[in-house]
Amino acid sequence: MVVFETDRLVVRDWVDPDGDRVFDIYRRWEVSRWLGAEPRVMPDRGAASKAIMRWNERSREAPYGVWAVEERATGTIAGTVLLAPLPDPTDGTAGRGEVEVGWHLHPDAWGRGLATESARGAIEHGFKAGIGQIHAVVRPGNVASLAVCHRLGMRPIGRTTRWYDAELEAFLI
Repeated sequence: MVVFETDRLVVRDWVDPDGDRVFDIYRRWEVSRWLGAEPRVMPDRGAASKAIMRWNERSREAPYGVWAVEERATGTIAGTVLLAPLPDPTDGTAGRGEVEVGWHLHPDAWGRGLATESARGAIEHGFKAGIGQIHAVVRPGNVASLAVCHRLGMRPIGRTTRWYDAELEAFLI
């Protein structure tokens, strides 16, 4: 199902044949090094299928989701964009109504504005659904994602260890 579209992108639910591309994205240290409290690469194609099932389950809770970012012109999956509740810092469950936007793109999609375009679409999707504020959390040193936050017009709110058991730069729009 298509969730939203932008000029160059179709943002949609994942399908199992996308698993090869999911594995190709998340097996790369240059992508995975920025993700989670203890970054690690995806070990195999089976893990990609499991991730797709998990993401599609999360996407059933509109307006939230973890979606495929497909380039309209080529049909190539550029990566992932997400709109999701931030975890409660005490127990990791869906938190206090705080929502994040995030993006993870394949290196062959870097440098073309696709992260900004997909994240902007996800933010608009969230605002249309009545979400009042949206966060982004970025590992210090992830210069590209920090730049995306600024291009999105997000306001830096400081460094925190509040979410994901990691030190993160937090932004808000």
